[in-house]
Amino acid sequence: MATVALLGTGIMGAAMARNLAKAGLEVRVWNRTEEKALPLRSDGAFVASDPAEAVSGADVVITMLTDGDAVGEAMAAAAPGLRAGQVWAQMSTVGVAAIERLDAFARSHGLVFVDAPVQGTRQPAEAGTLVVLAAGPADERLTPVFSAIGSKTLWVGEVGAATRLKLTTVGFGIALTSVLAEALALAEGLGVDPALFGQVITGGPMDSPYLQAKMKAVISGDYSPSFTVRNAEKDTRLIAEAAATAGIAVDLAEAAGERFRRAEAQGHGDDDMVAGYFAGFAASPAASA
Repeated sequence: MATVALLGTGIMGAAMARNLAKAGLEVRVWNRTEEKALPLRSDGAFVASDPAEAVSGADVVITMLTDGDAVGEAMAAAAPGLRAGQVWAQMSTVGVAAIERLDAFARSHGLVFVDAPVQGTRQPAEAGTLVVLAAGPADERLTPVFSAIGSKTLWVGEVGAATRLKLTTVGFGIALTSVLAEALALAEGLGVDPALFGQVITGGPMDSPYLQAKMKAVISGDYSPSFTVRNAEKDTRLIAEAAATAGIAVDLAEAAGERFRRAEAQGHGDDDMVAGYFAGFAASPAASA
């Protein structure tokens, strides 16, 4: 039985840990706030007191944390428990610059480093149907791990290639969500029932299950997070940084980032990213000038 250490048991990490345990893998977890990891004991996971304890003896190490700095700090703390030859699947969305730093850390410790962010939010994470975007050595020890958490794995090249692909796909999702949130805020601002907007779109070429789910969240007022405003704002910054290096303008991502920052300032940072809807009711820079 393969042993998997998973560092980070937030919305995504906890769901992934449960599916790994369900698949019969031995799972060891750690989270900075231990209380968030403790419920995983009932799923058969061992809750470690620190990252070094979690990774000690593991065949595969997974990081599923907020950003590159959080991943770097956790792996530095894990260093006493690491051993050369372990596989490290870095599955957080950390951006281009951070993935290079993390790869260097892995090489300095003799780890087999795989750049493997996932496409999907809470629901596919819970269902084990994430899409794994993987780059680096296709080590066979990862086969049962990726099979437990995802519906498919795309191997896309050398380390860094998966992170670059993830930035494009998450950017697409952020743009779609932000456009919908803005349209619903505009409807309300113009005195139009947002449900009527839904009636126009439903069944037409612009409809999709994703649109329906996000529209339902706004209309019902249920902003239970699949992917938070705070994390979406972080990803818009990573997209903008990568785009600037490539000489590409990402106007929609930058505008979405500004909307997320306004929504966060209104207290919606931990809500689902469609809560960017509330940014439509905050004074814009132009309006306040």
